[in-house]
Amino acid sequence: MSNTENKIPYKIYLSENEIPKQWYNLRADMKNKPAPLLNPGTGKPLTAEEMSGIFCEELVAQELDDTTPYIDIPQEIRDFYKMYRPAPLVRAYCLEKALDTPAKIYYKFEGNNTSGSHKLNSAIAQAYYAKKQGLKGVTTETGAGQWGTALSMACAYLGLDLKVYMVKVSYEQKPFRREVMRTYGADVTPSPSTTTEVGRKILAEHPGTTGSLGCAISEAVEVATTNEGYRYVLGSVLNQVLLHQSVIGLETKAALDKYGVEPDMIIGCAGGGSNLGGLIAPFMGEKLRGEKDYRIIAVEPASCPSFTRGKFAYDFCDTGMICPLAKMYTLGSGFIPSANHAGGLRFHGMSSTLSQLYDDGLMEAVAVEQTEVFEAAEKFARIEGILPAPESSHAIKVAMDEALKCKETGEEKTIVFGLTGTGYFDMVAYEKFNDGKMTDYIPTDEELEESFKHLPKVPGQE
Repeated sequence: MSNTENKIPYKIYLSENEIPKQWYNLRADMKNKPAPLLNPGTGKPLTAEEMSGIFCEELVAQELDDTTPYIDIPQEIRDFYKMYRPAPLVRAYCLEKALDTPAKIYYKFEGNNTSGSHKLNSAIAQAYYAKKQGLKGVTTETGAGQWGTALSMACAYLGLDLKVYMVKVSYEQKPFRREVMRTYGADVTPSPSTTTEVGRKILAEHPGTTGSLGCAISEAVEVATTNEGYRYVLGSVLNQVLLHQSVIGLETKAALDKYGVEPDMIIGCAGGGSNLGGLIAPFMGEKLRGEKDYRIIAVEPASCPSFTRGKFAYDFCDTGMICPLAKMYTLGSGFIPSANHAGGLRFHGMSSTLSQLYDDGLMEAVAVEQTEVFEAAEKFARIEGILPAPESSHAIKVAMDEALKCKETGEEKTIVFGLTGTGYFDMVAYEKFNDGKMTDYIPTDEELEESFKHLPKVPGQE
């Protein structure tokens, strides 16, 4: 290790005063803006008035704002952030040594809170605006449970009621995360359920289904729109969520700047886009403005490959087809992925913002299989001492692959990846991996083509 490298600590911490005071709105710097959400009934862009029946008013304003580059973070939210932020940026010296690579590897660790993930960054913001509006409570969906756990913490802190629809397979696989939500006062229902009209419809059409985020979204939206004093909040995909998660990237860049480090590539797991969008935000902003260039890589599961095998088209965000239409990379709202263990990466579509950036060639995407992801997770846990969430392990896998490529070429690339959270509630998955019972599933072209046939008919869309 050189003297220069000795100056960079294992963990780079910012001070409490360096927590970002503003969120960064990546869309303000995009030449090609994300396509607007459409009203499925009229086919026209969704208005603020129409959206306010589903979402909180202030969140609607943030969702529709694609021109304001920086938005102030309310002091109440910043005060909450201080309980677990700033999050450390870690130099993975041990991993570099184990891989025998000249690459320099950093990861932004977002698991240092009870929810175990980055989701709390947006949960507290959305709960705050709901409380400010005078609402009784909110509804939501959750896949692996990180979002539901984070939102239950935020709602408990602010005294809001919370109803969570949890993807059935995760409800069964991750009982302890479910119980954390209940401990914080949330009402948790496995989805699809018989408690909603859309849930009963999905169960009739797909008997015995293990569920999907699209199913759970449909149920949560139905409950929000049929109960006075409630609104729906979402943990990923939407522009407002990427806005709140920009604290990840802003802190990452500030920590790197302290030591004059410039990354060559930024890698993040991709399900709906919240972590990836937040991590890359300031770096992509520099790229869009022509100030710097970075290689940005989205990593998704081969079982739910929205970017790498999906279509860039308008589609419903939910399986029940009651939500607005979003233009995104999608596998079709009726696509229900296999019961993989990366619950947070089981959404059929992708953020409209990230989809536009990907379509414009500003970022790459790669799909990886489940068993190789867990092999990387186990290796990382043994070397770096953190048991990573299955979602995060997708980024770990590709970061390790890129570091090994550097070993072959001798290039000293600097790699930054997002460690979205811990995997301590995912031990059923680790048990299956350790027992050799974990399998890989990749949808066939025929399955995807059948799903694509049901994309909604939108003028100008083939």
